[in-house]
Amino acid sequence: MTDYFEIHGRDGAARIGELRLSESLTTPALADDVISDAGSLWFKDRDLPEGDESKLTVLPHRSFPSGTDEEVMESFAVDYPDVDYPSAAVVAPETADDYGADAYVLSGARGVVGHGAGFKDAIIDTREAIPADSALVLSGVATPENVATLVYAGVDLVDSDLAVVKGTQGKYLTTEGQHYLDDLHELPCSCPACQRPVDEFTREHCVEHNVNALRAELGIVRERIRSGRLRDYIEGQARHEQWLTAAFREFDQQWSYVEERTPVIRNAELAAATEDSLRRVEIQRFADRVTTRYRNRFDRPLVLLPCSAKKPYSESQSHGQYHDAIQFRAHKVSMTSPIGVVPQELELTYPAQHYDSVVTGRWSEDEKEFVAEVLRRYLERNEYPRIIAHVPEEGYRDVCERVEEALDVEFEYTVEDHPTTTESLGNLASTLTGESKYGKRDRQHNTVRAMADYQFGDGAGDALFSELNIQSRYPKLRVHDDDGEQLAAMVPQYGTLSFTLAGARRWVESDAPVKRVEIDAFAPHGSVLAPGVVDADDDIRPGDEVVIEGPKAFAIGRAEMSGPEMAESTRGIATEVRHVEEK
Repeated sequence: MTDYFEIHGRDGAARIGELRLSESLTTPALADDVISDAGSLWFKDRDLPEGDESKLTVLPHRSFPSGTDEEVMESFAVDYPDVDYPSAAVVAPETADDYGADAYVLSGARGVVGHGAGFKDAIIDTREAIPADSALVLSGVATPENVATLVYAGVDLVDSDLAVVKGTQGKYLTTEGQHYLDDLHELPCSCPACQRPVDEFTREHCVEHNVNALRAELGIVRERIRSGRLRDYIEGQARHEQWLTAAFREFDQQWSYVEERTPVIRNAELAAATEDSLRRVEIQRFADRVTTRYRNRFDRPLVLLPCSAKKPYSESQSHGQYHDAIQFRAHKVSMTSPIGVVPQELELTYPAQHYDSVVTGRWSEDEKEFVAEVLRRYLERNEYPRIIAHVPEEGYRDVCERVEEALDVEFEYTVEDHPTTTESLGNLASTLTGESKYGKRDRQHNTVRAMADYQFGDGAGDALFSELNIQSRYPKLRVHDDDGEQLAAMVPQYGTLSFTLAGARRWVESDAPVKRVEIDAFAPHGSVLAPGVVDADDDIRPGDEVVIEGPKAFAIGRAEMSGPEMAESTRGIATEVRHVEEK
């Protein structure tokens, strides 16, 4: 059980936590002033320290360098005792387990930091073996340049040992790398240590600066986690060192580790500034759900459109012009890098209205390949009587032609020079001559069902809302049954549905996949804390709509952590509760 560490916020594997000492420490952070090491057992036996709540005590331990044979580790394994003060156990990836400590220090860290694949393996093996709500500590490896990547991977506490050593060696550290003091013509920093001419700057000052720079970078990282934008920062920061780039790309390939910890919704911009953005969980998840869950319900032609800088697309000037030409005579799907294709019903759904990308008019081969694959899968799943491509030449046309060839279908092209010219818009309008318009009722009903498909699973829209009545106006639709009872409301901020109690009961009774949290015998109000969770479905992700049920209550709410973390954690908010009914 973790008694002295609690997680308050998450951004993928990175967390905002609190080390609950006599003076609490917000993590990720430097642990120099709060760690007390009881010493190694390699040299002599150690008495169990008395410990107190002012320090995180590292219990007597045996550290193993990276690459140590597992039989050796087993032979010299330490039995960590239960103590009643903040404690940390030293573990290797091969020996990591739940030892009842609040934190776990990864031995052999210096042997893996600097190697992308080795670092990834060590962190994931350790992180998944120790309790989800415990802190992970890396010692002797942190610099201002690499600490953001360490935290992104799942590290909570570091020390300044390496920064200090490099300072004594005359190595001046920045977030971009290191500089020898003799090579500096000026000091590129305004910390207290750097408030002097460069010719008066000593190695003692360099030590002070290095620690200041490391502490400042951790402050930036914490703010990035709070805003849900650490990945945006990492994509730029990791470019300063090859192994850092390799490391975060290695984590991109660990879908289960990263996806389980990544929220399904965020109230934050997603900056897609590099081709690495194509591998982000949010991007891949959206493309997967659109091509495996979403089902088109309009019996009209498909019009493929270019995306717009303004989000949602329908509020942009260009899409207003497309709308005037189409006039509800076709189903609109926007093509975009980096997220693939966006059906009109899902234009508000995260991350479709939250992303921002670099617009140059030129598409890379990776972008073309990704969007073409998503469009191909989309068209294999959804049939249309006609496919009209109102797209410009650069990038978009190439993608369409690749899909035409792959599926052996014919697209009708309507753009002359640019999609918003009078001639192009006229072509689009005339191409749809004779097509009938669909009505407001179809638009609203199809939007609600499409969101349900995307959010809850293939077929959920029909399973949940075989009959429905819509009240209010888009984008604040309210869903009612035939008797007038409200079932759900559309959340414009995320493009999702939130259930009432009646909607939750219908969800449970339907054939749509349900995400459940089982709680103990109490009626929750406001939230459910992790200690009150008996069990939770493994496929629950932060931000998911969840049914909460126990012997004394039935409730509906939103997950604040993943299902596995709910079931395992002893601290923190597991779910927010929107509505509850006592039994």
